[in-house]
Amino acid sequence: MFSKSKINEPGPKTGDTPAAPTSSSLDSGMPKPSGTSDYKPSVPKAKPAASVLSADLHVTGNLKTTGDINVEGTVDGDIRAHLLTVGETATIRGEVIADDVVVNGRIVGRVRGLKVRLTSTARVEGDIIHKTIAIESGAHFEGSVQRQDDPLSGSKSSAKPGASASAPAPQSAPAAAPAGGNGSNS
Repeated sequence: MFSKSKINEPGPKTGDTPAAPTSSSLDSGMPKPSGTSDYKPSVPKAKPAASVLSADLHVTGNLKTTGDINVEGTVDGDIRAHLLTVGETATIRGEVIADDVVVNGRIVGRVRGLKVRLTSTARVEGDIIHKTIAIESGAHFEGSVQRQDDPLSGSKSSAKPGASASAPAPQSAPAAAPAGGNGSNS
């Protein structure tokens, strides 16, 4: 069916062939110009591997990616990623923002994530703002934990847009005050 002579022959010049191959030219066995291809990959592109910052690497500055990062070294700066894995030997000094955060090492700074997991070797010194959180026995954590529906946004409260800055104060005042009367708060 195939012969060596046809494989080694140069293809037709671009001026000699029509712009779009027709079904008759495909059936005639004529080679297609090298610039055109009907090949469509049947398998979607694989997700790229996570970026790895090795244990001997010290980064000063912010890191931002839409992919995954596996930190084993030291980062002095903020990190934004899809999945951040902090290795046991890693230290991060800065804010961490990721969809998924798995902490096996040390973070000094705020952590924002949809899913945050502190393993038994984790050490976090800072606030954690999350949608879901898991803290294993043995993890060391100093800071506050706050649940938000959208922890990746920069706002500190879940107040509705357009609300005034003084609006949350009256809402929290009755909860702190003793239930001693039914006075109006208007």
